[in-house]
Amino acid sequence: MRRTKATTPRPGDPLSMDAMTHVSPHTAHGQEHDADGQAELLDLDAEVLAEHNSAIAAWLPVRTTVRHIVDLGCGTGAGTLTLLKHFPQARVTAVDASTGHLRRLLDKAEAEGLADRVHTVRADLDTAWPELGTPELVWASASMHHMADPDRTLRRIHDTLAPGGLLALVELAGFPRFLPEDAPADRPGLEERCHAALDHHHAELLPHRGADWGPELTAAGFTVESERTITVDLGPSRTDAVGRYALGSLRRMRGGVAATATTLTAEDLAALDRLLDTDSAHSILRRDDLTVRTERMVWAARRGRTRRGPGERL
Repeated sequence: MRRTKATTPRPGDPLSMDAMTHVSPHTAHGQEHDADGQAELLDLDAEVLAEHNSAIAAWLPVRTTVRHIVDLGCGTGAGTLTLLKHFPQARVTAVDASTGHLRRLLDKAEAEGLADRVHTVRADLDTAWPELGTPELVWASASMHHMADPDRTLRRIHDTLAPGGLLALVELAGFPRFLPEDAPADRPGLEERCHAALDHHHAELLPHRGADWGPELTAAGFTVESERTITVDLGPSRTDAVGRYALGSLRRMRGGVAATATTLTAEDLAALDRLLDTDSAHSILRRDDLTVRTERMVWAARRGRTRRGPGERL
């Protein structure tokens, strides 16, 4: 795992590309003005990848009846709702820094008759660790790499869990791809060049993204019981959700490449703009060859049966 200090995105920074699909659990309150755009993408991510979220929940090596779950960096509730359905006897404490996202989560839970099993907590996990009880399961999906000090966060999770409890750590191996490699016809390979243009910036902004969390989990006192990589390859699809998911994601990418030095040519930028123009015949919403391609890495880590001594540091 790289040890470079993480840099927290500035409020409104379009280069915070993880917001394409996930929102940091310690996002600054000043970023609430962008919450609607982020929330829509989070909802689309949940809709498009619902089957994969359910598969992860079903795979977890849970040994006992789960009655209390904590969802760290819950966003608008993709994980929370999946866990509520998979563990029907459990209640979920959903933690996020965005008031808007938590409100949206509660609205969705209410619509599905699950609101009485959800408790929301607004918290910046890099500053103050909230009181979360003693859950049997902690779910942290695409949130750990946002932490300024992820090792400290893992130790806090370890000591929050009930003895023998489980941490499910889910991380993205990369941002989703949507277009065929030979698309668009006038600028083949455009999407991959857009990703490559931002890779250096992302490495500086989110140095823990793509890390192997196994050694860090062990160092925090966990026993890693299992890990797996889930490959997502959906499509081609003409569903409205996939089209809107691709549109929103590429719009954020366009903002990123416009705000930093890139290797993209003027021709590439023009082709990208044509894809994003919903009135254009070249709009990404008019394509019938969109896919969703990405990978998610999952670690299932068990807390030991003994707690740290009172003098030991979190």
